[in-house]
Amino acid sequence: MADIFAITFPIFALVALGYGCVRAGVFKPSDMRVLGQYVLMIALPALLFNAVATRKIAEVIVPSYIAVFALGGLTTIAIAYTIATLQGTGPARRAIAVMGSACPNSAYIGFPMMMLVFPDLAGLILAMNLVVENFVLVPISFALLELSRPRQGMSLWSSGWQTLQSVLRRPLVIGLLAGMVVSVLGISIPAALSRVLEMTAASTSAIALFVIGGTLAGLPIVGNRLLAGQIVLGKLVLHPAMTALCVLAVPLLGLPALSSDLATAVVISAAVPMIGIYTIIAQDYGHEGLASLALLAATVGAFLTLNGLLILLT
Repeated sequence: MADIFAITFPIFALVALGYGCVRAGVFKPSDMRVLGQYVLMIALPALLFNAVATRKIAEVIVPSYIAVFALGGLTTIAIAYTIATLQGTGPARRAIAVMGSACPNSAYIGFPMMMLVFPDLAGLILAMNLVVENFVLVPISFALLELSRPRQGMSLWSSGWQTLQSVLRRPLVIGLLAGMVVSVLGISIPAALSRVLEMTAASTSAIALFVIGGTLAGLPIVGNRLLAGQIVLGKLVLHPAMTALCVLAVPLLGLPALSSDLATAVVISAAVPMIGIYTIIAQDYGHEGLASLALLAATVGAFLTLNGLLILLT
């Protein structure tokens, strides 16, 4: 138990530090946006590029892992959507519930967790998680959100094409794809450049967690508590449970079973709270209060659920 606590405590301590610094006025909420931009635009792309470019492509892509993570997310989307529909939840709030239940924050919380649990695999796990999130889970969530709007002359295909273009322009995806190109072509990275990338990547975890805490300090926490609680359960319980079932079922698809380390990693990846921009996306649809309440509760609740999962799985 002490070993597990030693893994999770630094993560949530840094989140709490960010929260406390903003609440105390040491940093302003706008400072969190600046630090967040550094992580998203520079540190994480450098980390992904270096993690992928320095390995053979066969080591980067593990089909069984990607299949499990994708199927776990898709199953969660289907269940969350069905439950919200049966409850009579409106289209926009239903889409917000789906996104909150099935889109984990692999970059800001999942990666720091993996750095402590599986340091040698953390970069590769992040790369595979982001492939599934950016090209499967998040686009489906955006499509559901767009369908909740009255159609204004734009077809669903046009909206989907715009979403794909937006994904391909993200620095995280550019860093990931560039690393894959270097890996496939067998290009060696100069030692000096590799060192710069490593130093930049090393700054990712602490700043990302600090930003998460600081961002939580400024969230409005007024919203539908029942639906917010449902979203939290979907993210912290349903999503990892569906992913664990997919781990057991993956041999039925004709794919090799995951190693114990990757099986543990994929379930933990599904169990982290929702993506950091969750409230910003919900704000565009008038439901930032609901998203903020769910995000805050999921981040606090994850301290218990992640500790429990680590005890069970390790």
